[in-house]
Amino acid sequence: MKLGLNMNNKIIVAVDGYSSCGKSTIAKALAKHAGYTYVDTGAMYRAVALYASRRLGNEAMKRESVISILKDIQIGFVLTSDGQHVTLNGEDVEACIRTLEIGNLASQISTIKEVRAFLVAQQQAMGEKKGIVMDGRDIGTVVFPDAELKLFLTASPEVRAERRFKELEAKGERPIWEEVLADVNDRDYRDTHRAESPLRQADDAVVVDNSHMTREEQMQHIIHLFRERCATV
Repeated sequence: MKLGLNMNNKIIVAVDGYSSCGKSTIAKALAKHAGYTYVDTGAMYRAVALYASRRLGNEAMKRESVISILKDIQIGFVLTSDGQHVTLNGEDVEACIRTLEIGNLASQISTIKEVRAFLVAQQQAMGEKKGIVMDGRDIGTVVFPDAELKLFLTASPEVRAERRFKELEAKGERPIWEEVLADVNDRDYRDTHRAESPLRQADDAVVVDNSHMTREEQMQHIIHLFRERCATV
């Protein structure tokens, strides 16, 4: 069901926050309700990481090597019966990019200035006509600092690790709880301490701590915020 808003009042919604906070789930749901375009920027970094892993092997962490292959990367999004998938040079890589290994590599590759510039330019172009919901780590601070609605999602590391643990189990993997929790904490540190566009809450962002909120409660709260913001533009 759409929100029934004046379509002339399109805005940009920036959704930032820590890993495993449900940013993509919330952003997708809001975009569907509003009839907006959804962009998962984390998937874009994961796609770069996947290509680097395939092309460079053991050199996938070397800055100069990664920069040299950016020109060969084309990232897109396609709608499937299973929802929106990311493509890498025409290949549907949705399943390939969701592993813990690629997630960790993406977090490290995202610290490279040239990689961020390469993807930020694409992301900004996607939002030129507004009517977009984009999630990531620096959407409200770097990609769209003037976004009309900025959300910052957070939850305790333990809650996020439990969510990630269950996701991996559902995929048939056999995660170790202590390793998943350590990975969450490590990613938090990398994301908040990297030199290029570190994860931080925008001054005008609305913080949503969903540690003890159901998905329905989150959506009701966020849709209310969305309606309010659309009414003021």
